[in-house]
Amino acid sequence: MSQITATTTAAAQHPVRAWSGVPILLIALIAAFLFHIAVGAKPLPISTVFEALVSFDSTNFDHVIVQNLRLPRAALAVVVGASLSLAGALMQGVTRNPLADPGLLGLTTGAAFAVVVAHTVFGFTSMAFTPWIAMSGALGAAIIVFFISRMVPGGATPLSMTLAGAAVSAFLGTIISVIHLLNQDTFENLRVWLTGALAGREITLLWYVGPWMLIALIGGILLAPRVTVLAMGDEVAQGLGVRTGILKAQLLAVVVVLTAGSVALAGPLGFIGLVIPHVVRLYVGSDYRWIVPYAALTGAAYLVSVDIVARVAIPPREISTGIITALIGAPLFVHLVRRRTR
Repeated sequence: MSQITATTTAAAQHPVRAWSGVPILLIALIAAFLFHIAVGAKPLPISTVFEALVSFDSTNFDHVIVQNLRLPRAALAVVVGASLSLAGALMQGVTRNPLADPGLLGLTTGAAFAVVVAHTVFGFTSMAFTPWIAMSGALGAAIIVFFISRMVPGGATPLSMTLAGAAVSAFLGTIISVIHLLNQDTFENLRVWLTGALAGREITLLWYVGPWMLIALIGGILLAPRVTVLAMGDEVAQGLGVRTGILKAQLLAVVVVLTAGSVALAGPLGFIGLVIPHVVRLYVGSDYRWIVPYAALTGAAYLVSVDIVARVAIPPREISTGIITALIGAPLFVHLVRRRTR
């Protein structure tokens, strides 16, 4: 607790240093965004990208590529990267669990499971309702993980929650595989999406889920200062006047909306909410007033960059973005588990 307090005090005394990384992250995000649009099967000059963005010409084939294919994909990468990173940071603060992540605690698999069941079993394919279906699945998975971790000896510890999340994810993943075997024709439309992919996603889906995700992003940033207090312990937070029950409910709502929206847009991408908060802490320390906004910006730039790698790694084919995030995140997860069990 003393370490958290000292870091928070230091950040408060040096706000210029805390803000100093924001312009760098914004520049990096803009550069990655433009580069993401420029590269691909047909490389485009940056000047052409600018022309397509500011003065679109429907008769110009390069402009059509930018507006209809690459710009929507880059925009989805920004939204999903920021959302999953912010959700991961909030989860780690609330649970005081450095291993917390929407994927590791079963939320992304729960959301994916609900969408798969709705699409393949009930034939419910309306894009307008997909985010709500995903939210119900993510919330249900979160509740199940919490109660399972509370039932084991020692209660809801970081390790018990991680193990419960892994068990729930494995169980739901198995059911998804069974549904695949029983309904292969319908499931084929979801095969690529289930690996975590930004390719081929319709930008219209963002109009359905985008406003809710924006509200959740703003809510997460506004709640961040109280997460720092909550990370010191429930007793300390209550002593400082924080209504921990209400705050946790608000944060759960934010995390569920961001996770479900991300799954609806890009499928179950893993490890982003685990990797980014740990990277951000190396610069801003343990103050969630800075961790949360920094995580959103860093996560957006990270996923845009990862998607570039997925597109150009083995031309002319593409790798699913979720495979690249797993290749980066899995070793870090193993490292964190080993460090905590020593």
